[in-house]
Amino acid sequence: MSEAIALSGAAASRGGAPVWSGVDLSIARGEFVAVLGPNGAGKSTFLDIVLGLLPASAGRVSVLGEAPRGARGRIGYLPQRRSFDASTRVRGIDVVRLGLDGARWGLPLPAALSASSRAAAAKVDEVIELVGAAAYADRPIGTLSGGEQQRLLIAQALVRDPQMLLLDEPLDSLDLPNQAAVAALVQRICRTQGVTVVLVAHDVNPILGYLDRVVYFAGGRGVEGAPREVIRADVLSELYGSPIEVVETKSGRLIVVGTPDAGGHGGDCGGHDHASDAGAAQGGRAAADGLTVAEREPTG
Repeated sequence: MSEAIALSGAAASRGGAPVWSGVDLSIARGEFVAVLGPNGAGKSTFLDIVLGLLPASAGRVSVLGEAPRGARGRIGYLPQRRSFDASTRVRGIDVVRLGLDGARWGLPLPAALSASSRAAAAKVDEVIELVGAAAYADRPIGTLSGGEQQRLLIAQALVRDPQMLLLDEPLDSLDLPNQAAVAALVQRICRTQGVTVVLVAHDVNPILGYLDRVVYFAGGRGVEGAPREVIRADVLSELYGSPIEVVETKSGRLIVVGTPDAGGHGGDCGGHDHASDAGAAQGGRAAADGLTVAEREPTG
């Protein structure tokens, strides 16, 4: 199976500050991969490099068999979640259509007058059906639930038949049932359409059963592999350079405790998200984004 993304000795920096370095990874075509790690570790920087928006500061990067910038037209990208005001009257189907001709001037010709417009309308209907949004695609997008909006935005990213989907935190602000539904949808797209999916996530647990591999950034480095090969105490302890504990609950959830902040590595900014788990926190040890996490011990 050929590679969708390959990094060899790659390094990234922003404003002269190193984000991560010495990264070697290979993502095969058609795989569903999650990008994990604490805030500031370089997850969004990785997406920028894959999209060709930021050059690697060292090493080699290949995307779909060529330089990242050359592959950009074959990638569907969903940025961090946009919120639609409840008063937004644009229909969901029109939001999807923007993925085809949103960069063009003027209005498309009516389908009855143009073969290309008929083909575009058919393609929009096809991807809306694929993501299971046909029942509400004609409604104003501002009136839809978060999960319904996200399905339509994924359809927008799919409408040009990309070979790869990059999804930047698509599960944020969704409730657990919608997180699971979106994860199942993305896996089905991988399997039926052969699309490589790279998804940035704060919590791996809602998608753990759907993934082929994970990429984990921390401590200025990155590792990749099968989820339970990477999310292990020995691997993460080496990555962070400090003792890490990984606990698996009876329900199969993974909990990581003992991680330091990612500050000092530049790149993605922001604080940690935290989820309460009294059994694993054991007094409130700090924990990492990318997994279910324990609450930080109060300071000050």
